[in-house]
Amino acid sequence: MRTIAVVRRIFQQMLRDKRTLALMFVAPLLILTLFYFLFTSDTAENPKLGVVNADDALVKQLKDKDITVITYERVGNVKKTIVDDQLDGFMQIKGENIQLTFENSDPSKTKALQMKIQQVIAAQSAKKQASVMKEWIQHLQKTLNAPKIKMEQISSPKTHIAYVYGNKDTSFFDVLSPVLVGFFVFFFVFLISGIALLRERTTGTLERLMATPIRRSDIVFGYLLGYGLFAVIQTVIVVIFAVKVLGIMLVGSLWHVIIINLLLALVALSLGILLSAFANSEFQMMQFIPIVIIPQVFFAGILPVEGMANWLQMIAKAMPMYYGGDALKSVMYKGVGLGDIRMDLFVLFGFAFLFITLNVFALKKYRKI
Repeated sequence: MRTIAVVRRIFQQMLRDKRTLALMFVAPLLILTLFYFLFTSDTAENPKLGVVNADDALVKQLKDKDITVITYERVGNVKKTIVDDQLDGFMQIKGENIQLTFENSDPSKTKALQMKIQQVIAAQSAKKQASVMKEWIQHLQKTLNAPKIKMEQISSPKTHIAYVYGNKDTSFFDVLSPVLVGFFVFFFVFLISGIALLRERTTGTLERLMATPIRRSDIVFGYLLGYGLFAVIQTVIVVIFAVKVLGIMLVGSLWHVIIINLLLALVALSLGILLSAFANSEFQMMQFIPIVIIPQVFFAGILPVEGMANWLQMIAKAMPMYYGGDALKSVMYKGVGLGDIRMDLFVLFGFAFLFITLNVFALKKYRKI
């Protein structure tokens, strides 16, 4: 009977907490649905390849491999052309030599494009060899004194490969790791701030503080500064450990990486404090993770956002980690400066300002002054 009484009490508590029930049953469905659309999307763009001195037959074979081919009469700085025209690669043909240059911001995409190009080159080479052999056999049929085949006639073209970012040993983890660094900072700062402020409320500390003449904005900034100090320490430790200990690729400035992660920490801190105002227990605070935190991973650059459906791209641009991930990849993998990612930084500032402002209004439920 005591066991049944405990079960009855748990059922009563759960039935009274409609939000917990909704998150428990609806959240897994939302995440599962999101996985479905992300991994079954067939809107991926074809790789874009610039070519110089390519004949029509080669261009046609490249297009048959679902490669978008852009023909140039001549080009100066190949790497600059790739970046400016947003190409995935560039092919220069000089006699029997082929120079391939890849953008390589996504190594998996680069390897797929390289494989397609090599298949086309191999097919072209085989066709030339077959043509030479056919001519030699025809000549052999006409005369018993057949000439020797000139090896340079059927030799495969020499291919030289270069990269705008990274090198031939670059793996997908080198692109993924900057996003993971930012996400871990975002996730743990969110937990620290949300649960810590929630504990202040559940123990009555916040209510006693609200009974004083202090303004709501003072409370918000006090919590931001108080927990922000620990967030700064945590951020610096995570970044230095990732770069110095784990050896994660860092082409740009370490200070720029720390600045970006501090901005992400500020956004996570203000968001955690905001959402804690709508949770009545640590369990409810944890329930915000599948709704607020997990989707950040999908749209932070781990999966190519440009290949998603348009409505998914709109959702991605409403996520702070979308801009944080882009900024971190640009600095750590591509080596750009703060001026090149200023838009990402401005948007992160905007998110932080919005959440801080909402925090001030959220405190009205505890004291209307």
